[in-house]
Amino acid sequence: MKVTLSVIKADIGSLVGHHVVHPEQIRVASEKLKKAKEAGLLIDYHVTNVGDDLQLIMTHAKGIDSEEVHGLAWDTFTEVTEKVSKKLKLYAAGQDLLATAFSGNLKGMGPGIAEAEFEERISEPVIVFMADKTEPGAWNLPLYKIFADPFNTAGLVIDESLHEGFTFRVMDVYEDKVVDLHAPEELYDLLALIGTTGRYVIQSVFRRKDSLLAAVASTARLSLIAGKYVGKDDPVMFIRAQHGLPAVGEVLETFAFPHLVAGWMRGSHNGPLMPVSIKYAKCTRFDGPPRVGSLGFQLNEGKLVGPEDMFDDPAFDRAREIANKAADYIRRHGPFMPARLGPEEMEYTTLKIVLKKLESRFRLTR
Repeated sequence: MKVTLSVIKADIGSLVGHHVVHPEQIRVASEKLKKAKEAGLLIDYHVTNVGDDLQLIMTHAKGIDSEEVHGLAWDTFTEVTEKVSKKLKLYAAGQDLLATAFSGNLKGMGPGIAEAEFEERISEPVIVFMADKTEPGAWNLPLYKIFADPFNTAGLVIDESLHEGFTFRVMDVYEDKVVDLHAPEELYDLLALIGTTGRYVIQSVFRRKDSLLAAVASTARLSLIAGKYVGKDDPVMFIRAQHGLPAVGEVLETFAFPHLVAGWMRGSHNGPLMPVSIKYAKCTRFDGPPRVGSLGFQLNEGKLVGPEDMFDDPAFDRAREIANKAADYIRRHGPFMPARLGPEEMEYTTLKIVLKKLESRFRLTR
């Protein structure tokens, strides 16, 4: 059967600063989606959080960009904001809701979306990844390693069904354009783009031999939508695994290295992306370090069997230790680069105001 998986997130208010979602927010959102399932709009759903982002994981038969499903997500976020976030005076209530009213589609309205319609295979393992305190470019390195690096994914070498490689759809988030690049023959071109994580982000990945969808990620940049810093993007993505795609273990292996990503405190610093179980997806130290949580599901006629908390495993203890050591090191730089982001990213923070204030005091040296 054809099923649509929609992973939609928003920061709509947090308990004790930019820290964690309140349990009442999850309860109210779950009730809303339960009613939608009973009414036949959804096949299934799961509500969770990573850090201060409320995550709606939904399956349905409405296809991508469904006005009904996107409207449901918008109504859920606004209802939770009004009934819980504002009532409890949670911090930054409704932060990611950049529009005043729903206009038929969530694109450009603030919430992050990873969504795709596909034919459910005979066995369909899907892994959902949710990050806090970072940007969509944080997925570039993991997606490259999963689908193009044989040192991470052994199947690229020894599994005939992966041997032809994958196509990466890369988005220029400044120009709102995409380009398809093929691995392995265009690896250098691919890396030339996606190494610039603030501008070029991987939107989706397809298997070369038959264009089977393998992964899809959110690409929204809040600062580009709002024209100023209003919170970090906190991206989501999901990856299909096994049966001619990378194995679950290969998908997870890339996160054993906590690579540096942009975000962290005030969205203005680089920090290590720490893989954590959902219970530890609480951003504290310097509002971080940036976190990634992961839930695994088995799809069964659109129903979400699970979830399994994929990082709730001592095998990732070493990654967490490395992340903490990296955080120690980079924090010693204080407000200096490379701990602080470069000028192109700082343009959306209060640094722009500081430069404006000092503009008249700059003078030529000769």
